[in-house]
Order: sequence, then C-alpha cells, then structure tokens
Amino acid sequence: MRFRFIQTEKASYPVAALCRNLQVSRAGFYAWKGRPLSRRTVLNGAALIHIRAIYRQHNKRYGSPRVCKALRAGEILNVAIKPPAMA
Repeated sequence: MRFRFIQTEKASYPVAALCRNLQVSRAGFYAWKGRPLSRRTVLNGAALIHIRAIYRQHNKRYGSPRVCKALRAGEILNVAIKPPAMA
C-alpha cells in the first residue's frame, strides 16, 4: 500500500522524501517496482473482470453469494469469497 502511494505521488514529490515520510527504504520501493505481479494478483484481476460482467449483466442486483454461484456455474473460475489463508 505504501509503495503504491509512492508510485502515484512520485511525479509531485521526490521519492526519497516520500520513502522517508512513510518509513520505507528506497531500495525496498525500487525492488517492489521491479517485481512481477504475484499469481494471486493476476488471478484476482481476472476474477474481477468476470465479477463485474456478471454484476452488470444482472442489473447490479446480484450480491456476492449469487455472483460466486454464477461464476461456479459457468465454470469460469473456482472462486472463494475470501482466499483460504484469510478465512
């Protein structure tokens, strides 16, 4: 979260000042910036596209239980409301 904030604000403020104020190292920021997206982030992004499509398709009336059921029925993704580690 901090690194993402630094990424968005670096056009307005120096990276060193942002890192100092947020108490993170510049090396940590640049290491984060160079890393590829995690598998979980990629899967969540793909799920979000399908979730939004189902939600719009049903006139924004479906809640999370119905959206999950629709995802599973369409065999698009094996989606849990929360990842197992967070449950």
